Amino acid sequence: MEMASISSSPRTVEEIFKDYSGRRGGIVRALTHDVDEFYGLCDPEKDNLCLYGHPNENWEVTLPAEEVPPELPEPALGINFARDGMNRKDWLSLVAVHSDCWLLSVAFYLGARLNRNERKRLFSLINDLPTVFEVVTERKPVKDKPSADSGSKSRGSTKRSSDGQVKSVPKVAEESFEEDEDEHGDTQCGSCGGNYNGDEFWIGCDICERWYHGKCVKITPAKAESIKQYKCPYCTMKRARP
Repeated sequence: MEMASISSSPRTVEEIFKDYSGRRGGIVRALTHDVDEFYGLCDPEKDNLCLYGHPNENWEVTLPAEEVPPELPEPALGINFARDGMNRKDWLSLVAVHSDCWLLSVAFYLGARLNRNERKRLFSLINDLPTVFEVVTERKPVKDKPSADSGSKSRGSTKRSSDGQVKSVPKVAEESFEEDEDEHGDTQCGSCGGNYNGDEFWIGCDICERWYHGKCVKITPAKAESIKQYKCPYCTMKRARP
């Protein structure tokens, strides 16, 4: 079984997020595209089995690691025992929920040395992806993002319409600005994890819809005006990956 050693485990936010994305992709494939194969491998007559997702987007149903404590947190044990005692859809949903918990535990285990802002940024990246449960149950996650009608990021900010055109948000009255601050104060930069500040320039990615400080992604308001469709560094890196 492919278990990363502690010495070679991911260290940076980007490396840990890439590890998380790969493991998540493998588990999603097991519970959707390869679901019949996965179902067949979870024989209730066998010992405690676990569903593992690997960083290379592969998945595996196997016994838990023998060493105690294991090198990484363990997935839910014995998922095979409940297979024939539940409706198939409900069983897959249950495995999906436990898989989400495992993916988060592995990510934050690997991120034990991250500082507070890095942990916030890691969770922000993870939280922008649908959970395995949402994918398996075909539920659409509700994205808590600024709307074009609310004044969005207010002063010094950039919003984009559905056609990708940059739109400047006009300066509004102080009272309305304070309301926007309250409404969007929990929005975090996808790069540094910092909270929204209406006095700073922000830009939204047209691919993943995450928001960034302009200074974090080296985009100025003037440069943003000439960009028809902005793609953040993480989406660019994801597209470039073979």
